[in-house]
Amino acid sequence: MHQQNAEIEKLRACAARAATHAYSPYSQFPVGAAVLAGNGAIYSACNVENASFSLTQCAERSALAAAIADGVQPGDLIRLLIYTPGNQVHAPCGACRQVMQELMSTDSEVVSCCDTDELKTWSQSDYLPDPFTPESLNR
Repeated sequence: MHQQNAEIEKLRACAARAATHAYSPYSQFPVGAAVLAGNGAIYSACNVENASFSLTQCAERSALAAAIADGVQPGDLIRLLIYTPGNQVHAPCGACRQVMQELMSTDSEVVSCCDTDELKTWSQSDYLPDPFTPESLNR
């Protein structure tokens, strides 16, 4: 349990640092995320908004993409932490949940935190109980 708490605190620090770089002029809702790979590497990112709102990139997907770009294989990501400044913990959006489901390990954990001590944690089956998977595609 102590190692898990230390990992969460390290991810929290990385995500909080990333949130300070968020580009969120439209929503004023900065988000940072950090994802832990099975080899111990941590990848962090922030949200980057765009005037064409559908082009906004969430922090969670940005962190996952950074890990994949660095050579981490899908399924080798074991924990993702989301940090939002303020006093409320927030859940990931639906698009992020779908990408997390495909790229993270089946026994992965998603943790959300804020500036309080509150943490919310989801397993893969909790955050996306009936996913659209590669096997769902007609081939």
